Amino acid sequence: MTRIRFRHVALGMLALPLALGLAACDKKAEDGSSTSGQPIAKIAPPAGKAWSDMVEKTAEGGYRMGNPEAPIKLIEFGALSCAHCAEFAKESFEKLRDDYIASGRVSYELRYFMLNPYDVPASLLATCGSTEAVIPLSEQFWAWQPNMFQNVQAAGDARLKAVGEMPKEQQIGAIAELAGMTEFFSARGIARDQANSCLADTAKAKALADQTEKATTQFDVTGTPTFVINGASVGSMSWAELEAKLQQAGAR
Repeated sequence: MTRIRFRHVALGMLALPLALGLAACDKKAEDGSSTSGQPIAKIAPPAGKAWSDMVEKTAEGGYRMGNPEAPIKLIEFGALSCAHCAEFAKESFEKLRDDYIASGRVSYELRYFMLNPYDVPASLLATCGSTEAVIPLSEQFWAWQPNMFQNVQAAGDARLKAVGEMPKEQQIGAIAELAGMTEFFSARGIARDQANSCLADTAKAKALADQTEKATTQFDVTGTPTFVINGASVGSMSWAELEAKLQQAGAR
């Protein structure tokens, strides 16, 4: 997918066609960067805690799991509508969490990237509950993602067009309902009243758009998932390739 600039309030991008690429993500070629380091010993968590249970929101708007002082800092720019992100999540998350994050050597930060109008309500709802729930909810959403595609396709062109013709401030909630997102998150503890409040948060929607714009300029993110290790972009790759990068950086 070509680079999308989000210079305006996030609501404005909902004027884009709602049928925009249901698998709207790109496998960005690896940039050839490499990291190299000596093996790093495991780092014990605080007494009575596990690193994988420690999640906090970062100043950059991401959600970081693990040791905040981990010597290897992994960032994923991911889109909840992205099929490649869903594939990566299925392949990677348990091993990443249990072998790498739990060791204290690697922290994992998820930063949402807005590829298309579906990502706005999905991201608003995934971050509607507690901070600790954000990453698990995102992983669950990626597993459920094919159902979203089916719901959108089943809605038909007439309904999609009707949503696109709504006032912009109503479109985010309408997309969430049409795609089945509201029901999905309701079944996972985000009550409808709470969900509606989050979907109406235009300031947060704009922050997500600004975060996407910053990613395109700071790390040249043009597709998802894109990974950053210790501040250097390593592009987009499979879990096997990324695991090798983490081990090369010292997580071994």
